[in-house]
Amino acid sequence: MTFLELARRNTWRKPIRSVLLMVCVAVAFLIYGLTASFTSGTQSAVGASDDILGVMNAAGRAQPLPMAHMARIASAPGIASVAYMSRLRGFVDNERNVVAVSAVDPGLLIAVNGSELGLTPELIAPLGKARDRVLVGRALADAQGWSVGDHINVTAFQVAREDGSRDWRFEIAGIFAGESPSSDTYFMIARYDYINAARARDRDTADAFIVRPRRSVPSSELAARIDALFANSVAPTRTQSEKQFLEAFLRQYADVGLIVDLVVGAAFVTLLMIAINTMVFAVRERTFEFRVLKSLGFSRTSILSLVLTETLFIFVIGGGIGLALAKLATLFAPPTLGLVFSLSILVKAAAIMLALGLATGALPAVNAMRISITAALKTR
Repeated sequence: MTFLELARRNTWRKPIRSVLLMVCVAVAFLIYGLTASFTSGTQSAVGASDDILGVMNAAGRAQPLPMAHMARIASAPGIASVAYMSRLRGFVDNERNVVAVSAVDPGLLIAVNGSELGLTPELIAPLGKARDRVLVGRALADAQGWSVGDHINVTAFQVAREDGSRDWRFEIAGIFAGESPSSDTYFMIARYDYINAARARDRDTADAFIVRPRRSVPSSELAARIDALFANSVAPTRTQSEKQFLEAFLRQYADVGLIVDLVVGAAFVTLLMIAINTMVFAVRERTFEFRVLKSLGFSRTSILSLVLTETLFIFVIGGGIGLALAKLATLFAPPTLGLVFSLSILVKAAAIMLALGLATGALPAVNAMRISITAALKTR
């Protein structure tokens, strides 16, 4: 019998206890997998860019910027391309079915952010045939059951038309999928000239300018340079990377990272207490067995390794089941939840699994290693 086979059989000597402990481990790693996937999706830890910059009004996202700012931004050194964007948030059919529309110049957008969004000249070409045509993100199209050629009506929350109506009608001209699964595609891309000509207020303004720096220019340095251009203007700016903007937006509601850390930490601390108590009890009831193993020639190091291997065996099986369930949940969850189970989550989970397994097995392993053979024979 090999060392690993011995460890495996010892793990299953009490099947019910082993299964229950694996269930605890699986639940803890399921919680970790889901919360980490939520963080990865909402904060776009994988998909959000540190290079692409967003220039917004320093007074807040609700205050637009004059279009005249674009020429000054484009003339600043170190800028590769610039685009502008206005937001329109509303609902389709009922107020709970919220959608977002980004009104842009498609030609400028593809130069700035085309690769990240999966935009191609062939995809945006149909937008030029009619001003009310839009491109819909894959996540939004799948969630709503939309397809190319469908006509939709978006009732805006704030952006009213010149005639007083808040209904904006669009025709779907295409669907963009994004560069990777982590790309945010839960929105629509509309033509700015259509929205701008029909809206009742804030004409010829933009909610944000999107800037792509040149490769040799640090984004933080360029952001400071842009804000300095408008420091003394009537509409000063605040420039952030896409990732910084998303994180700041989420913090308006709650510190998501802190909440996730607290939830995951509580789950792992509880798991650690349960697992250590269970393993200490399991080793204690096997005292005579360990003394016999020592009398047969097992060294202290072998006993230590045996208990640690048994503990790791439980954590690997339980943790693997929990992570597999988390991955399945991200596959079947609706796109609105934004769950992204990335490779970095898997790697970090494996490291946590190893650390918790060693921490759990350390105390019972040391106790087993220090067992005296003579004392065992006297008490037997």
